[in-house]
Amino acid sequence: MIIDELEHYFIRRGAEAYLGEPVTIAQHMLQCAALALAEGASEVLVAAALLHDIGHLAGSGGEYRPDDTVDRHHDEGGAAALEGHFPAQLVESVRLHVAAKRYLCATDETYYDRLSEASKHSLALQGGPFSADEVAAFETRQFHREAVQVRLWDDGGKVAGVPTLSFAEFRPLLERVALSAS
Repeated sequence: MIIDELEHYFIRRGAEAYLGEPVTIAQHMLQCAALALAEGASEVLVAAALLHDIGHLAGSGGEYRPDDTVDRHHDEGGAAALEGHFPAQLVESVRLHVAAKRYLCATDETYYDRLSEASKHSLALQGGPFSADEVAAFETRQFHREAVQVRLWDDGGKVAGVPTLSFAEFRPLLERVALSAS
């Protein structure tokens, strides 16, 4: 079952450092889900916030570091791991969360300055801010607004010591969301 696989990734690799941030990858993902919950997001978007970086854990690239020189496309890897198991809204929010960062950098003049140094580094690897044509194309993508919201939670989920629910506590929510895709 997909939920068992996801939990395995959290257990096996979740304690890895997260791109030079002061949290582990699992802490980051759990904090993002907590932010979504606190804002009263739908269960699908809470699950998307929780799983948006699963491509870091499910991929074969190993630990991600701030000195990386190539983009490892964790957005596409994560979406591929979730596709067929979860609703399209969740899968596309995961697939588009990196594009959403590029979009926000192009459309919000204050957004780039709010990014962490690690996010600025990964932005450069991911292609930098969108061009005007890329902005227009992004805005035609289904679930682009949801991806932007996931991206904003992504930016907020990088605070050391914030208590969150555990993956096991999110499991019933994930099971409900997975069932809704059937």
